[in-house]
Amino acid sequence: MKIRRVYSPIEKLLKPNKVLVVYGPRQVGKTTLIKDCDFGAKKVLWDTGDNFETRVLFESENFKAILAYSGDYDVLAIDEAQMIPKIGQGLKILVDHKENLSILVTGSSSFALAGQIGEPLTGRHHTLTLFPISQYELLFGKHYSEYELQKKLSEFLIYGSYPEVVTAQTLIEKQTCIEDIARSYLFKDILAFEDIKNSKTLLDLVRLLAFQIGNEVSLSELGQQVGMDKKTVMRYLDILEKAFVIYEVRGYSRNLRKEITKKSKYYFYDTGIRNALISNFNPIDVRNDQGQLWENFVFMERLKARAYQNLSANVFFWRTWGGQEVDIVEERGGKLFGYECKWSSKKGEKQKAPSDWLGNYKEASYQTITPENYLDFVGDISREKL
Repeated sequence: MKIRRVYSPIEKLLKPNKVLVVYGPRQVGKTTLIKDCDFGAKKVLWDTGDNFETRVLFESENFKAILAYSGDYDVLAIDEAQMIPKIGQGLKILVDHKENLSILVTGSSSFALAGQIGEPLTGRHHTLTLFPISQYELLFGKHYSEYELQKKLSEFLIYGSYPEVVTAQTLIEKQTCIEDIARSYLFKDILAFEDIKNSKTLLDLVRLLAFQIGNEVSLSELGQQVGMDKKTVMRYLDILEKAFVIYEVRGYSRNLRKEITKKSKYYFYDTGIRNALISNFNPIDVRNDQGQLWENFVFMERLKARAYQNLSANVFFWRTWGGQEVDIVEERGGKLFGYECKWSSKKGEKQKAPSDWLGNYKEASYQTITPENYLDFVGDISREKL
């Protein structure tokens, strides 16, 4: 089964004298996305960051040589562009001086590629993020019905949503695939582009986070457990987030005396990666982390849906010192929307909003997201009413 991605066909998004940048974790299908392009009669130069000559060319910043490189091509497509030094400056030369050239580049490492492309290409580029496969893509690409997706839900929670994992035929194959991704690709960019002196310490840190999804995290406690100072922990967490491993969520508050805001929560971009890091692929019905997995899954699927359907929102969690909490808070259109993630609930049972949530934010809405209704929350959300 070949799964059509939300940006496919990507060529329809290209514009002359503009750079289209596709970010995302390794192994989510960026290379496949550009290989599937159909440019018709247009002349295309295909290249990759693995090409030593291309790396030398762009690093030289030789104006004439870079213009000559583009020849009489209509389209330049570079995969793994984060491997090319000074890629941003080189692309700027091409955009500014090569008439009607469209450029498409992919990069698996946002912290490397964004730093090189952001400033040189201000106003000259558009960025997209490609995630592991979303429930939205599977449903509206008609790969699965709502019934089929709900039936396979536990598989997505345990093995995640990387393309190779989703298309694997057996559970053993799924486990092998996600373990290989976690072992071989997850930290490849981090170790290549950042001064990480102790990969074991990094792995220890990310494993600690894996056990704490859905909970507020103390940076000081993390540092004590892995033998780092707080500043180093903060640096490592920032790198992990920019490398699409984890996602930070901060607390929401208008009443600082009652509500927790200083600590953050961290979710994994993919629950399969999280489970591979802690070596736990047990069936969902015998696990003691069902609620944590469900919350992580729902949060990330909603993030994908918002990104793919251009629904802008500030996202937080909410919790009081008294223990009342709302898992996901969206601030959009001047309004607040609260969502609680519940893996287990009685059919037809309506969950009440926390009293302090209703008391402090009378204008806010509240909804419980369960396996029965989650597809409405992470599916077609582009027309949600404010």
